Amino acid sequence: MVPRQPSRFFNTLGRPLGLVKHLPYGRLTLTNHALYFEAIGVDFSYHEAVVYDLSRDLKQNIKRESTGPWGAHLFDKAVMYKSSSTSEPVFFEFPQLKGHTRRDYWFAIIKEVLHAHKFIKKYKLLNFQKAEALSVATLGILRYRTVKEGFHILPAHFKTILAFNLAEKLPKGDKILEALYGQLQRHSSRLRGDEVFAQSSSDELTLAHPFPLSAYTLVTMGLLTLKEEDNPEERDLTVRDVQTGGTCSVQMALERSVGYSGRVEAARATLDQVKVEDIDTNVAVLKELLYPLIEIGKKLLFLAEWEDPLKSYVFLFCFLYIAYRGWMWYTFPGFLLGSTVFMLWQKYNGNGQLIGAFEVTTPPRRRTVEQLLALQKAISQLEAHVQAGNIFLLKLRSLMLAAFPQSTNKVAAALLVAAAIFAFLPLRSIFLLILLEAYTRHMPVRKKSSEKLVRRLREWWLRIPAAPVQLLKPQDTRRWRSRLTSR
Repeated sequence: MVPRQPSRFFNTLGRPLGLVKHLPYGRLTLTNHALYFEAIGVDFSYHEAVVYDLSRDLKQNIKRESTGPWGAHLFDKAVMYKSSSTSEPVFFEFPQLKGHTRRDYWFAIIKEVLHAHKFIKKYKLLNFQKAEALSVATLGILRYRTVKEGFHILPAHFKTILAFNLAEKLPKGDKILEALYGQLQRHSSRLRGDEVFAQSSSDELTLAHPFPLSAYTLVTMGLLTLKEEDNPEERDLTVRDVQTGGTCSVQMALERSVGYSGRVEAARATLDQVKVEDIDTNVAVLKELLYPLIEIGKKLLFLAEWEDPLKSYVFLFCFLYIAYRGWMWYTFPGFLLGSTVFMLWQKYNGNGQLIGAFEVTTPPRRRTVEQLLALQKAISQLEAHVQAGNIFLLKLRSLMLAAFPQSTNKVAAALLVAAAIFAFLPLRSIFLLILLEAYTRHMPVRKKSSEKLVRRLREWWLRIPAAPVQLLKPQDTRRWRSRLTSR
């Protein structure tokens, strides 16, 4: 991996954000463009740094991760980094005797830099606009670190210091970023000497009027390099970040988003009240919620099995009449219209009353051993279904590769007939024929012939051999892949 030297807004090349963490096996450094990891050698010297560039469009993903010995997820103290430039995910572990505040701190600031560069790439920011966006992220990280060192904890509400992280988490946070971009555009329109700005590099800013506020703050702190065309001692920098006659667009977008997030938090509070831990109780709640659909399915199955011929015939004639009049395609719009009328009726006749509690009878609790046995049974059933699916696909492979010529001829003829049907019959007719065939399969007139046909199809399917499968060891697989690559 050839490291690309990222541009920085610091006096010394490669000077980090003051954020250097000494890990047991190396040192991790975060700048406003990249992550640097320097492994510790046997002689306690640092090796050449491995660079993980956060400014490039590499489909990067960062999330919290748990690590432990032999692949066991025991310690929730790591950060996982993955991008298209890395073949496997990279894990940065931050050991801590109690809690995981160090990991959360690093996770937050890395995400802040990554979101800042996503904002820059999205709006294609250049020159001072890019410098201002990175300055906003840098100041937020410095404030976040100050809070961490001052209080030795990371309360949740202090995460609002990180502007780009906050915009990603808040509802309608994209509106905040749009307002921030509009503010940068207004700053750009006020700058005089656009040609001078066009000639300046992305690492340096030219003394101009007015000057962006966050970048000016870093200049006064000595963290931002200026391209001095005039003597700065003889020229004052003017900062304009005040709007008169109205509220700042960024502030307005933030207030709307925070107001909207209040409703989101209230909805999340209701979710915490209805969550249950027991799997049997969750299944019972799901059954009660789906009770109307389950009952409708039972009624349709009862009619399709022709246990009561009179009701089945009445339903069949009604279905054929609806299909003949062309009302079938109005069923779904009618259902949506009925749902709309029902909700509006509940709105205007409910008198603002709260929804009554949904009553569910909890099943008897099972012991831990019984739950483990039930879980083992469910896993065995899942394994059996997966095996059946594999056998089905392997038999299809045999048919496609003509491993059983007689069956292949029959399948090819059936496919030709199906292709002709789909080519010459309208889709509505095909849909009706399929429904009629499925519904009338168990009627007294067709029951014997249908059972005989299903039996013959099952016997024919059992005679088809499955395609062979050869299981390779991991080493054999790697050797096969290397041969394929060399070719």
